[in-house]
Amino acid sequence: MRITRTSAACLAAGALALTLTACGPQAAERDAETGEITEATDADVFSIKVGDCISSAELGTEVETVPTVPCDEPHDTEIYASTFLPDGEYPGDEEIVELANAYCLPAFETFIGLDYDSSEIYYQPLTPSQMSWDEADDREVLCLAVDEAGGITGTLEGANR
Repeated sequence: MRITRTSAACLAAGALALTLTACGPQAAERDAETGEITEATDADVFSIKVGDCISSAELGTEVETVPTVPCDEPHDTEIYASTFLPDGEYPGDEEIVELANAYCLPAFETFIGLDYDSSEIYYQPLTPSQMSWDEADDREVLCLAVDEAGGITGTLEGANR
């Protein structure tokens, strides 16, 4: 059985959707003290967290892993916020995206330092699919800041663009 998580495409970039799956891949390699990723690896989608950097340009439409990298290496995406949705029945894809937007967009402005509509950086939510909701009790929404130009080293925090 394969458990999926879904990611709505960048809001300004169109309607491409990514399906992320967890089916046995390894966890991200982390420093024991700081928790920061220390080695580029294809990490289990459920092992990534706020502050992690990934190369989303390498993601296909359905993947089992997320290409994580240390944030001091070139990347195009950073996870900037996380929240958990309340228990209950799966609210449906549209409601999940609305809930993600309600949390991630205000957090985007705080993280980037500029409101989403004025920014050159995109936002993309990584949300539970119905299968991960039902089968894995997945309630987490991850908020991703995406710089389409890529080549970012360090954090996107305070990018103001």
